[in-house]
Amino acid sequence: MRLQESMTVYEKLNILTDAAKYDVACTSSGTERKSDGTGIGSCQQSGICHSFSADGRCISLLKILFTNECVYDCKYCINRRSNDVKRASFTPDEICNLTMEFYRRNYIEGLFLSSGVLKSPDYTMELLYAALYKLRVEYHFQGYIHVKAIPGASRELVYRLGLLADRMSVNLELPTAEGLKLLAPHKTRKTILEPMRLVQNRMEENKQEIALYRNAPRFVPAGQSTQMIIGATPETDYQIINVAEALYQKFGLKRVFYSAFIHVNEDKNLPARTDEGPPLLREHRLYQADWLLRYYHFEAKELLSEENPNFNILLDPKCNWALRNLEVFPVEVNRASYEMLLRVPGLGYKSAMRIVKARRLGTLDFPDLKKMGVVLKRAMYFLTCNGRMLYPVKMEEDYITRNLLNTKERLPQGVAGMTYRQLSLFDDVKFGGGLHEKDVYLHG
Repeated sequence: MRLQESMTVYEKLNILTDAAKYDVACTSSGTERKSDGTGIGSCQQSGICHSFSADGRCISLLKILFTNECVYDCKYCINRRSNDVKRASFTPDEICNLTMEFYRRNYIEGLFLSSGVLKSPDYTMELLYAALYKLRVEYHFQGYIHVKAIPGASRELVYRLGLLADRMSVNLELPTAEGLKLLAPHKTRKTILEPMRLVQNRMEENKQEIALYRNAPRFVPAGQSTQMIIGATPETDYQIINVAEALYQKFGLKRVFYSAFIHVNEDKNLPARTDEGPPLLREHRLYQADWLLRYYHFEAKELLSEENPNFNILLDPKCNWALRNLEVFPVEVNRASYEMLLRVPGLGYKSAMRIVKARRLGTLDFPDLKKMGVVLKRAMYFLTCNGRMLYPVKMEEDYITRNLLNTKERLPQGVAGMTYRQLSLFDDVKFGGGLHEKDVYLHG
């Protein structure tokens, strides 16, 4: 294999941006890289500008592959070695020129760079390092960079690349080692987890270095993430969410991304092609559950079990948990702990915090909750104010479920000044840093 030089940059761009569309691990920066006046660009914690494709996938930043050449033959991948697809590769200088020109035109605020495996993991990582080194040192680019590390590359290359990137990710690919062995036999769980552990350990060491020496170089300041393909192998939601929880706890990941399996290849080991398309609803439920793990103090074992291994297609995971645990409801809003308020459907962590602060100054009632952003259309079945509910309801699972699913339900007359609408689980969350609620709704 060799780097393509016969194509124009525009032709390569068309091929390699299209080849990158299946990689969803692309999100706001979560880090700050201020310009020192000698270069171009900056990176704010408020995040990177986003746009979305028709199916809801994030396509922000300049999102490209260095190459779609690959020595591996993963059965689910459009760029696998055995596929007859048009191949292309950038040079490091082309990556730099594209990034700078897109940035100058205000099309992007950063770079998302991934790659197929050209010749070997080390050879590919050398090329990625050369591109990022030129971009940072020769082109003085100080904007956000997210790079994908190649499993199997040397520790030294992973470390050197981490000094240039804001975020680094290593794709887990599939939730279990069995699935990986079936569909990606050239990859192993060991080669994937080793760079994750290296990044985690080096980040901790870097924090100590920065505490001692303020000007010490920063290593992956925005943390690391990973991606799992959902639906290509028969794992249950319970297995997947347990894997995600373990990754957060053991490797300190910032995000786990879930990518609904898209049928781009024919193979006997892949699920049969259907007219239903990618399992996007399942992907969405996993993102909602992932949010509960990271911000709402839930554990995976509370959301699902071996007896009930998959999420409800009609109700979000938080509502589903509440309906299965009606014995703990209704919750008195003026006395309940912050942790318990987080478990009330219709209450987000922002509104729960507002409640905790406001009730120090006086007793709260339902009109007060509405002003705080509580989605009373959901919360009214699970909350009391001063010992009373908004209106009499049966604390029965079937009754509440029917009402939650009936978006046209009318409330009794006499509840003056109250208007309701059916919202998503996180609609009361307002991000001041540039990330809109719909980003959470679509991408967790």
